[in-house]
Amino acid sequence: MNSAIRRLAMAAIILMLALMANSTYLQAFRAGELNGRNDNRRVRDSQFSVDRGPILIGSTPIAQSKKSNDRFEFQRSYASGPVYAPVTGYYSYLYGRSGIELTQNAELNGSDPSMAFRRVIDVITNRRQQGASVTLTLNAAAQQAAYDGLAGKTGAVVALEPKTGRVLALATRPSYNPNDLASHDLDKVSAAWKKLNEAESKPMSNRAVKELYPPGSTFKLVTAAAALSSGKYTPETKVHSPAELPLPQTTVPLVNENGQNCGGSDNATLTIALRYSCNTAFGTIGLELKADALAEQAAKFGFGERQLPELGAAASQFPGDPNEPQTAQSAIGQFDVRATPLQMAMVSAGIANQGAVMKPYLVQNVKTADLKTVSETKPEELHQAVTPEVASQLTQMMVDVVANGTGRPGRINGVEVAGKTGTAQTSKERPPFAWFTAFAPANDPKIAVAVMIEDANIARNDIAGGTLAAPIAKQVMEAVLGQ
Repeated sequence: MNSAIRRLAMAAIILMLALMANSTYLQAFRAGELNGRNDNRRVRDSQFSVDRGPILIGSTPIAQSKKSNDRFEFQRSYASGPVYAPVTGYYSYLYGRSGIELTQNAELNGSDPSMAFRRVIDVITNRRQQGASVTLTLNAAAQQAAYDGLAGKTGAVVALEPKTGRVLALATRPSYNPNDLASHDLDKVSAAWKKLNEAESKPMSNRAVKELYPPGSTFKLVTAAAALSSGKYTPETKVHSPAELPLPQTTVPLVNENGQNCGGSDNATLTIALRYSCNTAFGTIGLELKADALAEQAAKFGFGERQLPELGAAASQFPGDPNEPQTAQSAIGQFDVRATPLQMAMVSAGIANQGAVMKPYLVQNVKTADLKTVSETKPEELHQAVTPEVASQLTQMMVDVVANGTGRPGRINGVEVAGKTGTAQTSKERPPFAWFTAFAPANDPKIAVAVMIEDANIARNDIAGGTLAAPIAKQVMEAVLGQ
């Protein structure tokens, strides 16, 4: 009997120690994680009584908390909600948080460790806890121009400041209104959530940074960069560019969209090949340089890396180990090449910035309610994608595209624009994707932009990027340049 009691007591002691160890582990190591979970309603009830900090553009709030007359005490409100929804995200009692509301939650509700001293002062002075403000890098005029330009279309726009990586615009359409999910009428919130998630247009999809698309001919900038960097090509090097390019290992040739050779020649210069977006010329370059050179160049522009942790951006991708026909297709942005609009804006921004690709960022600074700076983002270089000399050559080639080639709809009076159109084919049954990426002014870049339009329902040729996407990019660039 004594032996049985001892075993039982020992088991009880072990269980008690395990319980204490688990409790200590949860409090010491997982408290922040558990408190931050979207489904933790106990914490959410507490947080809804906190004066959550605003999300700002300059000094203008695009999201802020206002006093309410119900049990939650504060109502989250979004000015121009659909315009900024892909950035702010939503703050909902039922469905948690997304976007900046999620990734900057600790700062916005004042629970971040860096604000511990402020919380102590609040307790001592019996003052209500206040969250910090989060100031974004967005340019309000550029953001509105991007959103307006996408009206009636499905697509996305991303604009960057080439020298710093600051995000100047990030818009997607269709969009949604975060106010519908922040409401304190929980039945209405539930109905709005159901409607948004069942919509075929996917209004809650962040097409700018989280969705991957075939970049089509805009990827020819990467191929051109690899060619110039190899030392085997100059802008005036003649490239084999017939109407049809036979490919090894297959009877299906690579063809130009117009069914003709490149600019009236079977051996166009690299500049002319980019001007007219000649598939066979860039397919030829891909076959000569091989897949590894293209993959290495793509990586230098940021392919394979996740950027903008503020929004959880997806990593763009170049296919692994493609065969020769697949390499030729990849060189023109087809096959399994996939990119976000953010990534293609980074390609243009890197060329604009003398070959240096800067890390994109969206949060400029975080400040407490008494305006003390908690954190401030500094520009950071990711990669030197190409040399300044190659960047200068690419710039002049892109200027030629806008001045004389497929990018004419992106021209701005009195401003030299460097750009590249693109049309990405997916299948014969669906319209292509239209792309345009550019920067301006070409001699002193202030903005780089990428525009992507899904289902470009016009003639299946490369000018689709110029017809649909370039005018939107033009509006966004003009907003930043004050044109």
